[in-house]
Amino acid sequence: MRRTAAVFCVMFAIPLWTSGQAEDKAEIAEKYTNGLQKIITLQKKIQSLHPFLKKSYPIAVVEGDDFLIYDIDPGKKHYVFVRAAQPAMIVPEGVRAAFPLECYDNKMACVVSGNVFDDLSGYATIFHEFIHCGQMECCELKLKSKLKVAQEAMAKSDYMWELNHPFPYKDEVFIEVYTIFLDAASKKDLEGISRCRTYLKEMLNEQDYEYMVWQEWKEGFARLIENKIRRKFDLKENHGGIDPPFSRVTFYEGGSLYIEALFGKDKTLKNDIEKLFEVMLRGFQL
Repeated sequence: MRRTAAVFCVMFAIPLWTSGQAEDKAEIAEKYTNGLQKIITLQKKIQSLHPFLKKSYPIAVVEGDDFLIYDIDPGKKHYVFVRAAQPAMIVPEGVRAAFPLECYDNKMACVVSGNVFDDLSGYATIFHEFIHCGQMECCELKLKSKLKVAQEAMAKSDYMWELNHPFPYKDEVFIEVYTIFLDAASKKDLEGISRCRTYLKEMLNEQDYEYMVWQEWKEGFARLIENKIRRKFDLKENHGGIDPPFSRVTFYEGGSLYIEALFGKDKTLKNDIEKLFEVMLRGFQL
């Protein structure tokens, strides 16, 4: 799940609680201490995979009707409980997301339900969301503002366009070309990739092409790093979306394969994701 706008929250000021309420909140917050500390421990093992993984971001754990917001202490050794807040929106059960919290100075945060700490796979997901936090802090808004698909959505106050854009996933020609592209990308066949990207740019309208590239860049990049983390942790990799019927998630896998192939051709793109997006949007050429 991803959000394109800040989440509005009603913040609880702890001094206004009764002593019993404060104690209850403190006890609830305390139960995630070990899980949060494990983030710090595991992050030290994967920091070399990408610079975005060197920073620890706030964590908002959904507990009942509340967000329990934690942030890293000044010594960068522990997560500490900051505050509780009520989101002015329905948060889906099992949420795994990254978005700015208006109730916490619009800081980018990883938003999860408590069961994310149940197994190692959940931590790989947390670090996936950290990648999205890094994208947002780096250049996401700048890149998005230049896209016609985003401009038109904002003109209509469609803040969920990243999830709901009506892309022609069922178009037979698109399915055929993207299937060939997935195969070429999996083999790092740069010539085949180039042909497919040229054809996709020609056959899709401007908004659909931009949307495809946006999802490939944003989610594909996060998935690529997530799977590197999964390999590090000896976990099963995530390749959801690679098989028909195609959907938005197909672009996560296609983007991951595409980006990895591009890294093989130009290693500077790994740490310059703004340039990476420009290469993808322009259309890869040999």
